[in-house]
Amino acid sequence: MTDPHFTIEPSAKRVRATIGDIVLADSIATWLLIEGYAPVYYFPRDDVRTDLLRPSGRRTDSAGRGTADWWSVETPASVRDDVAWCFAQPAPDAELLADHIAFDWDKIDHWFEEDEEIFGHPRDPHHRVDVRASSRRVDVSLAGETIASTTHGLFLFETGLPPRCYIPPEDVRSDLLSPSPTTSICPYKGNASYWHLRIGQHVIEDAVWSYRDPLPECPRIRNYYCFYDEKVDRIEVERPTPLTPGPAAGRH
Repeated sequence: MTDPHFTIEPSAKRVRATIGDIVLADSIATWLLIEGYAPVYYFPRDDVRTDLLRPSGRRTDSAGRGTADWWSVETPASVRDDVAWCFAQPAPDAELLADHIAFDWDKIDHWFEEDEEIFGHPRDPHHRVDVRASSRRVDVSLAGETIASTTHGLFLFETGLPPRCYIPPEDVRSDLLSPSPTTSICPYKGNASYWHLRIGQHVIEDAVWSYRDPLPECPRIRNYYCFYDEKVDRIEVERPTPLTPGPAAGRH
């Protein structure tokens, strides 16, 4: 089912949501609502521990979906407010969500697809991440200093995002980097660590990131560095040499 703003698709994965040692939801028949960057799982009501849900009184309107009623979750160990929601009478474009319950991702302790824990948010099945080795020269500079220069970069192409070049550590001026406490999670690549750039007395915070232990789908970018375009003066990528007309190649 489609709407200009979202799609709803079935998922064949076993999906579980846990709080502490309690499995709050466990289903092989979820719907995946895809809207923007972070899809959301909707569980059939029968696959949710509704005995732990308490109406919170909160109601929110969602364009194209209807009005959501919210519940808190009460367990022997704690009460968490506004954890789950459901559209009692979804809009026509969202009728598949009737009798289905969704959860605030960050208020659940652990999420699993089959027996593997997942982080950040569910993956969009139409989202791709492709990594390609390239011999094109890439130079990164700031304030007249060359920070990195390589002909052994890995170009990462990710749906909906600008291409990024990951640079091997031996081609980066590591003396200009200092570790940052900042981290982030990408459900497609893994946990990212960040570094500040220091040029003289000038510090640009969180200008560089790297995946020390990327997810199995992106192993090649392990320990390579990537730079924010907007936090350096220039990232110059070599362009291919224009093709020169010549004799036609023979048949293969």
